[in-house]
Amino acid sequence: MINKFSSIPLYLQLKDLIIKKIENNEFPANSQIPSEQDLCQMYDISRPTVRQAISELTNSGYLYKEKGKGTFVYGRKNVIDIKDYSGFTDSILDCQTPAEKNIIELKEIDSSLINQLNEIFNYNSNMPIAEITYLSFINNERNEVYSLNKSYIPLSLFPDIISQLKDGKSSIDILRGKYPLIPDKSRSILEIVFADQNDSPLLRVQPGQPLIKLQNTLFSKSGQPVEYIISKYRADNCRLLFENSK
Repeated sequence: MINKFSSIPLYLQLKDLIIKKIENNEFPANSQIPSEQDLCQMYDISRPTVRQAISELTNSGYLYKEKGKGTFVYGRKNVIDIKDYSGFTDSILDCQTPAEKNIIELKEIDSSLINQLNEIFNYNSNMPIAEITYLSFINNERNEVYSLNKSYIPLSLFPDIISQLKDGKSSIDILRGKYPLIPDKSRSILEIVFADQNDSPLLRVQPGQPLIKLQNTLFSKSGQPVEYIISKYRADNCRLLFENSK
């Protein structure tokens, strides 16, 4: 129950109470929780208090809202372990059958459109880049997405990459005659970010939900950058496993 004499803010008490009901399955996955007005009456608290609690639970992935319908419990999805994760895991160039990835967009962009591309590829001026956007699924049939990936490949190095991917070419075909450009090393940066209005529809999450963001730069044996990948993983349904030996 809500204790109005406690030093704990009322919205935090309500938030914890709802979490416990979710964990105890009193509010099952995908079920609708009581309306704001009902919660106000049930616990004799103000609507701003209820709204703050609901807002925080929505942002943290416990609840989701459907316009005109109400607020629902977020169904916990299957969890997938990305075993032996490395900077090559989400690569287009290092994938044997890159055309089989769930590519949703293939286009040419100017390197100035994305922060740091000129710096990453050591360009002194703007250059054409292939941008490949694709999704990774736990279960294709059920549309359970776990990551959104964008790969950037210089067209100066791979001028036919866009048409080759459209034609379903394998990595052997893409890299034929380009042995010096085969990815050999990677550098990765990991950080926690929050889903924005662009990511949310593709990842099937609410804006503000935590994501694991990985930025991977792939280098050839000579040290030339050949691919830059930004991957955003849903923190609620996947785990990355890093295994190293000394």
